[in-house]
Amino acid sequence: MDSVTGRLVVSLAGIDTRTLHRCADLAEETQKRGVPLSLLFAPRRDGAVADWVRTRRAAGDAVLMHGFDHSPEPRARTLAVGRRAEFAALPAHEARLRLTAAVAAMDRVGLTTDAFAPPRWYASRGTVTALADKGFTLCADLYGVRDLRTGGVHRSRVLGLAQTERAETLWCFTFVLAAARVARRGGLVRLGVDAADLARPGLRQAVLDAIDNARTHGAVGVTYPEVLAPRPLPQVARPAESPARVAI
Repeated sequence: MDSVTGRLVVSLAGIDTRTLHRCADLAEETQKRGVPLSLLFAPRRDGAVADWVRTRRAAGDAVLMHGFDHSPEPRARTLAVGRRAEFAALPAHEARLRLTAAVAAMDRVGLTTDAFAPPRWYASRGTVTALADKGFTLCADLYGVRDLRTGGVHRSRVLGLAQTERAETLWCFTFVLAAARVARRGGLVRLGVDAADLARPGLRQAVLDAIDNARTHGAVGVTYPEVLAPRPLPQVARPAESPARVAI
């Protein structure tokens, strides 16, 4: 059986002044486990939030631009509810305008990044085109991690938790089981955590259980930018050399 080491990416969204203490708690727990966070940051946030994100980046976490103001594009109202998100339906020129404003805002708070994760994980084709034009190298969407330099995609769906208390136990069980299954196959485990989830003890524990189970099955914690880094080739054991014969 081919032994491929899986990778584990844990992203954290919804970082604001109300949730900052829960975010810090999760960061402490993941750091204990040797798993870095990928922080999804929208630049229109309080200064204290930006300060904390900068501190976490210095500690080894990654920062991804997470949209600009999260307001939906008006024409997106005809889309399904799940796709009513800021960058879900924008044409390239309108996406480029919002990205220009977002890049300037990120620069002002000292959090420049070339990685992007759209709100609700939906990015239109126009957004992907605009990201590449603006010099971004990575776009993490619902179904994969796009390398905007090569056009390649690392296929893997984001695993998230239910936003409702209905059937919460079943959702948590499925979440943990899915993480373990992907890790066991040597795949890319993508756990999408919203800071609001961490207020509910059951969901918080499910996140930690999913991380622990993925690691138990050999998954290595990485950030989104590290997903695009070339994976090291497996070491091939060399046959032992026969001892030299000594002429007598």
